[in-house]
Amino acid sequence: MIKDLITRFSTTTENQEKGIFSTLFIAGNKLQTLFDSRIPKLSLKQFMLLSILRQAKAPMTLTQLGNVLGCSRQNVKKIATVLEKKQFVTFEKSPDDARAIRICPTLQADAYFKDEFVPYMKELKILFEVYSEEEIHTLYHLMMKMYHGIERLENKTKSSVFPKKEETYYENSRHL
Repeated sequence: MIKDLITRFSTTTENQEKGIFSTLFIAGNKLQTLFDSRIPKLSLKQFMLLSILRQAKAPMTLTQLGNVLGCSRQNVKKIATVLEKKQFVTFEKSPDDARAIRICPTLQADAYFKDEFVPYMKELKILFEVYSEEEIHTLYHLMMKMYHGIERLENKTKSSVFPKKEETYYENSRHL
């Protein structure tokens, strides 16, 4: 099935764009399913939130994490609440804005990454063994460029170039 899709999408630039978009979605789902079943104690989303927190120079707010992860602050709060119950993060009020809540990784989160997650980092390497060093470099730069494309799309949708879901539904229902 995948080989058939690859062949069908390879014919034109427009089809290749569709293939790239489809691949991003499918690959994301496959990786989430794979890692959700393999990473002990954490879902892939929980792991990504913790990874971003550990790489940040300072604690991040729910909104900041939502912007980085590409989801709402409410979704970040749900993920972080589960991590808090597992004692991987704590919540604190931001000293800069009393309304903002920051999320801080705990020592238990650090210990998890140092002790329990190491074997899974080795498994992650398997994903990239099919690439040469040069291909990884190219893929990295292309993926970073994709972020720019996503930002452009977000900006266009914010400027009302595309109708909102409700508007589309309303407009379509008038023709029924």
